[in-house]
Amino acid sequence: MIMPSSSVEKRTADVIIIGGGVMGCGAAYQLSKEGLSVIVLEKGELCAGGSGRNAGGVRQSARDVREIPLAVHAVQNIWPSLGEELGVDVEYVQKGNLRLGRTEAHLEKLRGLVDKNIEAGLCLRMATGAEAREICPYMSEEVIGASWCPTDGYANPFKTAFGYYQRALDHGAVFITGVTVTGLGKVRGKIRRVSTDEGTFEGESVVLAAGYYSRAIAETVGIEIPVEREDEEVFVTERLPPMFDQVLGTAEADFYGHRTKHGSFLLGGVSGLQHFTSNHEGHPTEAYTAPSLVRAIIGFFPAFANVKIIRSWSGHFDTCVDGVPVISAVDEAPGLTIACAFSGHGFGISPAVSIAIKELVMDGKSHTIDVSGLRYDRFTGSAD
Repeated sequence: MIMPSSSVEKRTADVIIIGGGVMGCGAAYQLSKEGLSVIVLEKGELCAGGSGRNAGGVRQSARDVREIPLAVHAVQNIWPSLGEELGVDVEYVQKGNLRLGRTEAHLEKLRGLVDKNIEAGLCLRMATGAEAREICPYMSEEVIGASWCPTDGYANPFKTAFGYYQRALDHGAVFITGVTVTGLGKVRGKIRRVSTDEGTFEGESVVLAAGYYSRAIAETVGIEIPVEREDEEVFVTERLPPMFDQVLGTAEADFYGHRTKHGSFLLGGVSGLQHFTSNHEGHPTEAYTAPSLVRAIIGFFPAFANVKIIRSWSGHFDTCVDGVPVISAVDEAPGLTIACAFSGHGFGISPAVSIAIKELVMDGKSHTIDVSGLRYDRFTGSAD
């Protein structure tokens, strides 16, 4: 658990960040490093939401082309040296990503993703079932093909967020937890005020990075973010002998996983039945999820049939109507920068997103990485 400072004495700063996940912590680091005063507000504990409940994939492949500039920049320029920069072992491993198919329909879907990613400049290819088993010999003979991106990998979400948090503290950022944001407010036409159950905070700029909960907060100033939440579950296996270091996924994205530094495997996914069960609201762990995930995993990897699951967790991620995030200043609400709706694949691009947020706040535009396709106004009909 990340232990933040908890003082509420400080009420004003250059930037107020709402949300203490990896996006909020990363933005706090980047902005405070530039000499700006920063306050981060988090309703629970830091990294307790989606940032702390994902399996840590760092992939470029199988993304919407609008996200690829962020993914490529993160992998090429940030992840290899991020641990050194933050002074924390973020456990980054770059051993590739296999996305598997067992039917011709799966392969057709994978080919479409590969073609779009290659057109966007990404280096990946289709592999036959035999080629995939040469890379990862433990998979089932039922796998007839896969996409293969050798530069994908994974890292540790908790350690990454902790590193950002610690370095932001070093630069003077203030983190306040247990504070629920209830709304935003304008001063002379600009978003400056953040109302909470602990009183009002004020800044020259406000960054909204609260995942699914960004939706209700933005609505208080008339901004509608088309985001919903989706549930998922992750298993942790017992420690196993070395098997493979690739990130694994499937054409249908029904499960994913990878080995950890300590020898266990993180294996996660969805059953597709969450919306049809009584536990959907806030308690996605239920009788359907575990068996369906286990069957899917064993179908692809028979070697896991007798492996013990030592613990599991569940959570939800904020998914956007078009499957990609909103990373944007908002014309209708000057002073507000939104970074949410990452649709279950935000962690891998988070180091690049933190730079984009910094530039949007300081310069009004992101000039290091192209995030123009992720603007809020794509939903309003006012985009260029």
